[in-house]
Amino acid sequence: MRKKEDHIALFIDCDNISHRSIEGIINELSKYGVVNIRQAYGNWTKENLKNWEDKLLEFAIKPIQQFDYSKNKNATDILMTIDAIDLLHTKDIDAFAFATSDSDFTPVVMRVQAEGIKVFGFGEKKTPKPFMAACSQFIFTENLMGNTEDENSVETPVQKEQRRKNGKQLRQDSWLVNLLRTAVEQTADDYGWANLSEVGQYINNKSSFSPLNYGYKKLSSLIKEIDLFDVAYDDVSKQMSIRDKRWKGQ
Repeated sequence: MRKKEDHIALFIDCDNISHRSIEGIINELSKYGVVNIRQAYGNWTKENLKNWEDKLLEFAIKPIQQFDYSKNKNATDILMTIDAIDLLHTKDIDAFAFATSDSDFTPVVMRVQAEGIKVFGFGEKKTPKPFMAACSQFIFTENLMGNTEDENSVETPVQKEQRRKNGKQLRQDSWLVNLLRTAVEQTADDYGWANLSEVGQYINNKSSFSPLNYGYKKLSSLIKEIDLFDVAYDDVSKQMSIRDKRWKGQ
């Protein structure tokens, strides 16, 4: 059973995140606990942030105004970082979440992680790898919203299927294959079988992996599709175990 985080603080860099992704972000975070602090940062006098106004009201997000004091200097990033560090020392927060595609937030994420607090990251696929790697879990916002430009449109099952990688595509991802096989090897018993929940915990401790980035809601669904592991179920505990198909015994 997934551990619940009681209090989650969400910081949104509106200059680097589409307003169309916020519902998916909050839905994902709600799996882990209550997002009781929701703050969105930007220069709200700018025309390009107008689309955020309705979303702020709909999802009870507090807008934080930051004027641009000088060109080529992002004052929003600085204020967002200061507020996050202040909150780290003044509030009892179980997890932080940063919605941004900007690598400038990598140091603050690492600082929060150093306190033993989980950090969820959300950003576009263009997000630099250092920021993604610094997060406990990182999810592409493209996988949390429809592919169309019309914000009122609903993503069809066909569009969802197009975003989902099939078994062949998954097996071609050497980083993913190595991550999964290492996780199974490190958590397996003497017969090569590893409990899926323990595999997932190992992966979470080691990387910022999320099955959502491959089009799957659950790790178990991705495991079945990649077809690199034998799968077994315990009828009593209702738990799933897996073993590398290459396993040949001791």
